[in-house]
Formats: sequence, C-alpha cells, structure tokens
Amino acid sequence: MKKIAMALATFAALAGAGSAMASEGGSCHFHGNTPASEKVVVDCASQRKASLVTGGKLDKSWDAVKVEKVEQIDGKKGKEWKVSFKNAAATEATKSTLYVFLSLPGNYIASNFSGK
Repeated sequence: MKKIAMALATFAALAGAGSAMASEGGSCHFHGNTPASEKVVVDCASQRKASLVTGGKLDKSWDAVKVEKVEQIDGKKGKEWKVSFKNAAATEATKSTLYVFLSLPGNYIASNFSGK
C-alpha cells in the first residue's frame, strides 16, 4: 500500500512539474504539422519578442513595437513563418528590424537582425 501511495504522489508531483517549468511563451508549443493561423503566429512572435526584452537581450524600446510583416518562407527544413518587427527608435540601422522565425505549426525556431 505504501508503494502505491508513493507512486501516486510521485506521479502527481511530476504531472504538475511541466507547467511549473514552462518558460515564458510556453503556450506557443505545438505538435503536429497543421499550419498555425497568422493570428497565432503574430501572438507567438510577439511573446518571443517580449521575452527577449524581459531577458535583457533587446532594449526596452522594443516593448511597444508591433509586427510589421508576416510571411511564409522556404526555410532549411521546409516552409516556416518569418515575422518582422521594425523599431524606429533603434540606434543602429543594422539592428532596427528584428526577425522571428517560427515553424509552420508555430514553434519558435530563431530570432535575429539579419532575416536569414
């Protein structure tokens, strides 16, 4: 009986651990190959941008920046989403446009200023 109770307690602890360990933007994790809608892609890319600002990788001026362009491109592993954010307040011209790449279902791939 003790073993069953211990197993149930362990299972319950592990079941709750997934949500406790989810990172910011954790709601943007998808399974399968169904393409995400443009609205979902914009929301997930915006969450990723916000987490970059919160993490100190982007200046606070990026907080208010809205999506400029959403497009599907041919990536290294097939079709993917490319979301562009243009920050008019950026001090460096080469870092005025942030690109966020997401898989077709909406999972985060990468972000950069080169667009490649």
